Amino acid sequence: MLAVAMSPMAASVYSPALHPSHSSYPRRRRDAVVVAASASSSPEETKDVVIVGAGIAGLATALSLRRLGVGTTVLEQGPSLRAGGTSLTLFKNGWRVLDSIGVADELRAKYLRVQGFSADRRMRMRSSAGGRDLREFSFEEEAPGQEVRAVERRVLLETLASKLPPGAISFSSKLKSVAGQGAEGTLLELQDGRRLRSKVVVGCDGVNSPIARWMGFSEPRYVGHMAFRGLADYAGAGGQPFEPKVSYIYGRGLRAGFVPVSPTKVYWFICFNSPTPGPKNTDAAALKKEALVLVRGWPDDLVAVMRSTPDEAVVKTPLVDRWLWPGVAPSASRGGVVLVGDAWHPMTPNLGQGACCALEDAVVLARRLAPAVLAAGAGDDVGEALREYERERWGRVFPLTARAGLVGALVQWGNPAVCAVRDGVVIPRLVRLGPFLEHTNFECGLLEPVAPSP
Repeated sequence: MLAVAMSPMAASVYSPALHPSHSSYPRRRRDAVVVAASASSSPEETKDVVIVGAGIAGLATALSLRRLGVGTTVLEQGPSLRAGGTSLTLFKNGWRVLDSIGVADELRAKYLRVQGFSADRRMRMRSSAGGRDLREFSFEEEAPGQEVRAVERRVLLETLASKLPPGAISFSSKLKSVAGQGAEGTLLELQDGRRLRSKVVVGCDGVNSPIARWMGFSEPRYVGHMAFRGLADYAGAGGQPFEPKVSYIYGRGLRAGFVPVSPTKVYWFICFNSPTPGPKNTDAAALKKEALVLVRGWPDDLVAVMRSTPDEAVVKTPLVDRWLWPGVAPSASRGGVVLVGDAWHPMTPNLGQGACCALEDAVVLARRLAPAVLAAGAGDDVGEALREYERERWGRVFPLTARAGLVGALVQWGNPAVCAVRDGVVIPRLVRLGPFLEHTNFECGLLEPVAPSP
């Protein structure tokens, strides 16, 4: 029920300058990676590990490997880190990973702990019908030890990138093709003509992953729901006025919520039913107006948060997932190529686990892969390490993807009778946070840092 916690130029190295980018709807084909037998005369660069994509999964994987002594090259197609998106919610399993890779405390200092230590800081669930309260509870009472904070995506990316050495991220480096695989590794061709041959290629290129398509994965499945997300800014108003609690409002085929992120920022979302994603709209002001129309007549505090949001801080995206059915879905690795995060297992945000699982993937893959990469000439060891990673992670991500999809389907019902049961029985009497959040108890362990390879 926790619902949306709710992605030829010269290469350059990391810069703190960021640029906004628009999320793309699924089934986009223009970035498809093809298998090519190139006659290019460009010299090949040899790498141990190349990571495609400088999002959360890619940067966390690079940092995890670095802590275990493995250097990487991260390819990012944009000219700088992607600043698209608003905020994301991390539960305690995500914070354990950030602890493991050494960045958690830096982020904790910037963001509020939701329902921290006071029993009167409660999560509030309401019905859209007059704002009627359905239930209030605290994490400390029902899920002791839980840690929940909403984090700005931009700041999370900047923090991860700042821990990598200069030059680790190659910007304006868009993948053109996987030109072949052999005993010497996988050959990648970039749009600017460069050719990289790498022992390991890690696909962290998001929901619309070209690497995943090359490996035979289906397009992510649109689940019939769209989401608006926004980040309200109260910096000019002396700070946001809300207590650190999550507020959810449920309607018929429509739900919304908001949560304070920091003393000056509040994240909000709206999820609504739609038979198709419809045309993409990049008019920021129009998107905000469309979102406000959806919740006309809903509680005033939600509407006030939305009105306090800059137009450019509102995004609209389709919700998609991919269920990794055993015996049907392709393997997560092919030769020395492997998938991580949304590139492998996109999931809906109904459990708040998309980013958390990508972070988990990064640590598990690094722990499996690092010894094999550091062992000279251990090609067979690399392949086995990737298969071990898949075996360990599949049993975790497939059930979570399915569960997130089912929860979303249940809370998005528009039938009045079903909504009455949800609001009168399920939420106030049956929901128990402890069992519901059992999946956040994942332990990744610490990555003890060692000197990175040259």
